[in-house]
Amino acid sequence: MKLSSLLVWCVLIFSAAAMAKEAAPMAADLEVEKRMVAISEELRCLVCQNESLSGSHAELAQDLRREIRKMIGEGKTDKEILDFMVARYGDFVRYRPPVKPTTWLLWGGPFLLLAGGIAALIAFLRRRAREVAAPELSEEERRRAAALLDQSNS
Repeated sequence: MKLSSLLVWCVLIFSAAAMAKEAAPMAADLEVEKRMVAISEELRCLVCQNESLSGSHAELAQDLRREIRKMIGEGKTDKEILDFMVARYGDFVRYRPPVKPTTWLLWGGPFLLLAGGIAALIAFLRRRAREVAAPELSEEERRRAAALLDQSNS
C-alpha cells in the first residue's frame, strides 16, 4: 500500500471520529424511554413544525423530551403530560388536535378548500364550454358554406 493512500485512510478515519456526536441521552429505564417516545410522537416540534418531537434534533425538542422524562419519573400519566404541553403551548403542539369549536376550521378547512376548488373547476369548464360552442350561422353564411362544400365535392 502506498504511503499516500495510507495517509488518506488515516485522515478519513480520524475525521469521522472527530465529527461523531454524543448519543442522545436515554432514560435509565427502557419502559420510561418507550413511554417518552410514544408521547413525543404525539407532539409537534415547535421549531421544525413539520416534524414530531421525537424525531427533531432542535435544542427545544431535546429540552421538551427531558421534561417529558422528568414528568414520567414523577409518576404523571400520559394524559397529564399531554395536557401540560397543551396548556403551555396550545393545541398547535399536538399532531392530532382535538375536534372542538376552536379547531373546526383546522379539521374542516381542507374539505372546504377541496369543495371550493371543485366548484371553481365546474364553473370554469361550463363557462369555457359556452364560449367554445359553435355560433349560429346566418342564412347567408349557410348558403356560402354549402356552395364551398359543393365546389370541393365536384
